[in-house]
Amino acid sequence: MRQFKFLLAGFFALFFTGCLYAQAPVTVGGAMMYPTKNIIQNAMNSNYHTTLVAAVKAAGLVETLEGPGPYTVFAPTNEAFAMLPAGTVDNLLKPENKSMLSTILTYHVISGKWDSKALAEKIKEGGGTAQIKTVQGGMIWVMMKGGKMMIRDEKGNMATVSIKDVYQSNGVIFVIDRVLMP
Repeated sequence: MRQFKFLLAGFFALFFTGCLYAQAPVTVGGAMMYPTKNIIQNAMNSNYHTTLVAAVKAAGLVETLEGPGPYTVFAPTNEAFAMLPAGTVDNLLKPENKSMLSTILTYHVISGKWDSKALAEKIKEGGGTAQIKTVQGGMIWVMMKGGKMMIRDEKGNMATVSIKDVYQSNGVIFVIDRVLMP
């Protein structure tokens, strides 16, 4: 009986360690992203996402991304925003362009908590490409190329996932190297 209790305790320790490991904090932009915090709380600490956070604030989407979700966010880095034509970001951040900015940002969000395992299953089901509807209403296509997860937008632009499975209390974030355009 004692051996059984020891074995059972070991099983639970292994099981719970495995569960915690699956959602362990990840470092993004020099800051730990904790799965107990929401998307906004974590993104605000990432040095890679200062432009994205400013855009989310300007678009009035903070409350939404702090909400229960769950959401999966493909989060472009500052460098991704810098690749847009000169003046684009400054123009989008103007109050009169709030609607356009919101359209672009919600195109980076899908409903539900889709980690890389779930997306890989959807890619497999789709014969190599997963077509997914965004919160904005447009479509994105997720695929694997050369061992990397890629996202294609409606304009044909390709973004590469550089950091996957950044778990949040209300979803999951994938860091990407391009701004997706509807």
